[in-house]
Amino acid sequence: MITKMQSLKIISKNSTADLSLYFHIPFCDTLCYFCGCNMLVTHRRETIRKYLDYLEKEIDMVWKLISPKRKVTQLHWGGGTPSYLNPDEIKELGEFINERFQYVDDPEVGVEIDPRGLTYEHMKAFREVGFNRISMGVQDFDPKVQKAVNRIQPEEITKQAIDWARELGFKSINLDLIYGLPFQTLESFEKTIDKVIELSPERLAVFNFAYVPWLKPHQRVIKKEDLPAPEIKLQILKMTIEKLTDAGYIYIGMDHFAKPDDELAIAQKEKTLYRNFQGYSTRAGADLYAFGMSAISQFQNIYAQNYKELKDYYARIDEGKLPTAIGYRMNQDDIIRKHVIMRLMCDMELTKSEVEKKFNINFDEYFADSIPKLQEFIEDGLVELTDDKIIVTLMGRLVIRNIAMCFDAYIEKMMREKPIFSRTV
Repeated sequence: MITKMQSLKIISKNSTADLSLYFHIPFCDTLCYFCGCNMLVTHRRETIRKYLDYLEKEIDMVWKLISPKRKVTQLHWGGGTPSYLNPDEIKELGEFINERFQYVDDPEVGVEIDPRGLTYEHMKAFREVGFNRISMGVQDFDPKVQKAVNRIQPEEITKQAIDWARELGFKSINLDLIYGLPFQTLESFEKTIDKVIELSPERLAVFNFAYVPWLKPHQRVIKKEDLPAPEIKLQILKMTIEKLTDAGYIYIGMDHFAKPDDELAIAQKEKTLYRNFQGYSTRAGADLYAFGMSAISQFQNIYAQNYKELKDYYARIDEGKLPTAIGYRMNQDDIIRKHVIMRLMCDMELTKSEVEKKFNINFDEYFADSIPKLQEFIEDGLVELTDDKIIVTLMGRLVIRNIAMCFDAYIEKMMREKPIFSRTV
């Protein structure tokens, strides 16, 4: 385990890999009861101003340590709510980043926005500093569900934000939905899906609600008895997959859908799809450098997370050090298992001989502890196992997390010692 890593141990000037940059903007106007993000509710603009000042200090510290020859292929602002910044703050931070980093010819530059409180000037500011993709939370259009999770978001403002984005030339729009929220029914969520299909986003993410009140105390406001039963959630997911695929979307897996001409769908078809902390990505091979409180970087077989509390994040930067709280360097077993899990989640199949050739192992011997765990999925028709392939069936995509967990060397120990995870269904 690597803790409080010094800058030169984290960042190598010798690397030539492209860059993927993530910037965490943790602030929100109100608290959504379903939220599992590392966020802060504030109405004090001076709090946001201070955070941006420190974020820019961190950017400068890292930027000076990275080879200027490396270019940004992917950039993302997440949160929290990046659109909670005002237009001037958006332009200031965007220009600050653009002055320091060079980009490839066709970078993917995305931002998460909340249509509540959004103005045309916000969208224009994002576009002016180079954003070409937006991701917007919808969750559910049903008023009763919205009230239960403290996120009142009329359909009209969602549509307005999409119209602005298209008018300004954003090339891709992603909408986030959540199933498993209080008072959702198969019939009510079907209405939301129909409305979303009319809006015709390029991508969709349909997440299972992670109910973890032991980790996120504010979720205690949501009564467990108001949540749909697991069998209803499966019906909702099945309906969602059927309606979206009938509408022409490709089911990527792991909650994601994309139109056939979208980069995600093309990358999956060509088996070049990749996953990182931002989800599915078409920019494999890039080192992910993350900035801001709680942000997680991933590069050179290292994971490193910044401090989760503002006071600690600020104190570290005041010391002239990177705000890294904890890190981990992967061993060879981690690297092999990561590859296997990655390919299963991205390709929905795995060729054993390719893994054997890549890592000089005998697959069946190396994973003698993992392969028997697939048996229940095989019996249920969710996985097909041949001499050289593990194939996830169409229905198996519904539980791809569970299938991939068969190859996780840590999950059983973690669940025994600290059962912190939400249900996967």
